[in-house]
Amino acid sequence: MLSSHGPTRRLPCAQALLVALGLWLIASAGRADNATPAPNSTPQEELASPSGADGWTHPNDEAPDVLPKDVVRMDKPFGEPLPDDSDYSWQWAPTGLIYHSYMAGEHEPHMSMFLQNDTNGTTYGDATLGGRAGLVRYGNQDAMHPVGYQLDFYGAAIARLNVDHQEDLDACDYVFGFPLTWGDEHWQWKCGYAHTSSHMGDEFAIRNPGQLNNRVNYVRDGIELGTSYYVNPAWRIYGETGWCFNSSGGADPWDVQFGTELSHPGPTNCWTPFVAVNGRLREEQDFSGDFTLQCGWLQRGLLNQTLRLGAQYYNGKSNEFEFFTKNEQQVGVGIWYDF
Repeated sequence: MLSSHGPTRRLPCAQALLVALGLWLIASAGRADNATPAPNSTPQEELASPSGADGWTHPNDEAPDVLPKDVVRMDKPFGEPLPDDSDYSWQWAPTGLIYHSYMAGEHEPHMSMFLQNDTNGTTYGDATLGGRAGLVRYGNQDAMHPVGYQLDFYGAAIARLNVDHQEDLDACDYVFGFPLTWGDEHWQWKCGYAHTSSHMGDEFAIRNPGQLNNRVNYVRDGIELGTSYYVNPAWRIYGETGWCFNSSGGADPWDVQFGTELSHPGPTNCWTPFVAVNGRLREEQDFSGDFTLQCGWLQRGLLNQTLRLGAQYYNGKSNEFEFFTKNEQQVGVGIWYDF
């Protein structure tokens, strides 16, 4: 485990599941890459059919009767050269994202509800209300796999509810930022401003008299730089680092995040498996940190919006930064909606 201070536990079953699902997903992506159109299909039919050779959809998926006007399907195998920048244009409030949130990232802007038990036997409900959207893009108009430059805005509130005490609010973290992103089919990059702050819940303070005197005013304002790479359409790896120019409450300047994801690419018409792993190292903890493993089933829409159901294991320092010095080990189930 990444934390040198928290409790650890061997996970042979989870590791075996990760390897098995990874091999299955990579093999599935290879079959999708090698798929060829039917001999009698027309270019228009290939454009509307998810069995085209773009490598991003399952050959057995059925295409909807009508695709949104701004969804451009590229009839080419994954990894071949993209159209040149003569196809680029300026777009306000563009459809689609170049750089997607990390599935297993603990402070990512998505919508989720995770019900978990920690090693002390306490039951918590961690709820996230947030999202990510494009403000302006200079690039193509492919809403599924946009290419070019894009300025995004994201924000989220990440609340911890204590189920054992009538769902009291124990703490809430807030994140928002303005990343400038660039990407193509394989590589994506982001760089921009990022804010994180944590606040003690009033019901937690009432339940623990005197705790307000020990409140942590955890704040980070800084710059984040991240990169994401698709080895093939089903397998993504990523890493990022952050440096803050303004901090308080024990936050130190540097942190690092990295991970990998395996999931069936493109729109789906059935539930398909996924596995996601995320690690995070923080300077204020002497570069120990936390580890997250997720696995389950997902459905993905036309614009890569994703509904996931599954289980999560977490080990490390608390993912609510009001309690960032506390060791936690969590097991639970959740629902996530990613943008």
